[in-house]
Amino acid sequence: MPHVVVSRDGPVAILTITLPDQFMTDDTVAELNAATKELDGDESCRAMVFTGGEDGVFIRHFSVPVLEGMSDQLRQRGMTFSDQRLLTRDREIDVLFRRLATTPKITIAAINGFAMGGGFEFCLSCDLRIVQDGDHHLGLPEAKLGILPGGGGTQKLARLVGQARALEMVTRGRTVPPREALSLGMVHEVTNGPVLPHALALAQEYAAIAPLTFAHIKRLIRQEAEKPLEDGLTMERTLFLDLLVSDDASKLMKRMNDGALDIREVPQGE
Repeated sequence: MPHVVVSRDGPVAILTITLPDQFMTDDTVAELNAATKELDGDESCRAMVFTGGEDGVFIRHFSVPVLEGMSDQLRQRGMTFSDQRLLTRDREIDVLFRRLATTPKITIAAINGFAMGGGFEFCLSCDLRIVQDGDHHLGLPEAKLGILPGGGGTQKLARLVGQARALEMVTRGRTVPPREALSLGMVHEVTNGPVLPHALALAQEYAAIAPLTFAHIKRLIRQEAEKPLEDGLTMERTLFLDLLVSDDASKLMKRMNDGALDIREVPQGE
């Protein structure tokens, strides 16, 4: 049985994740990587929405038996790691998470249940995190197993909630329910009912934005913002001019100026 099933609603791709025992494995990562790579290259796709296929579960967390097996293999080989022995090559999960963050399409995690450990790191890699209210938790509990989040969790959570709060949460392995996650800034919205319909409506809204406009804005905020300010400002003015001479911008500005339309109501990407 596949871990990931892709369906389409016009320009929006819905990727439903259904896992054996609710845990992510290397097979899950491989399927997600293949599916997102194909959609990334599909110009007809403007948005990717990810959700869990089982009620109450998005991705509970990465499989601990898989991690234990990895630990045993490395220990048997006498492998050690330190700041003098860095892992610089990308793993498949790194490739996947980077694609979610850098694809010119909107990526939305429609979190319908538990999302902890690697499951929440997946969500952190998406552009938007919308979570359904309920009796489930989000966060990074790895410290309780004597390890730490290894898929970007420490770095991304600290950038969302601040260094002090991230240190407290990750060292304690503390997970939180949806409303607390919202108050901490870990997610963007909490829905009272099923999360997928709301996420799909948002995806259609984003899909209507002029593609190059969205791609440039996402790049500036998600990638260039990590660079020195002057570098980011240089790229911003460059991409501003790139859009200013684009067909979409020219058409939309002319329509507004001809009809004195309210800028808040100007349709995008037509």
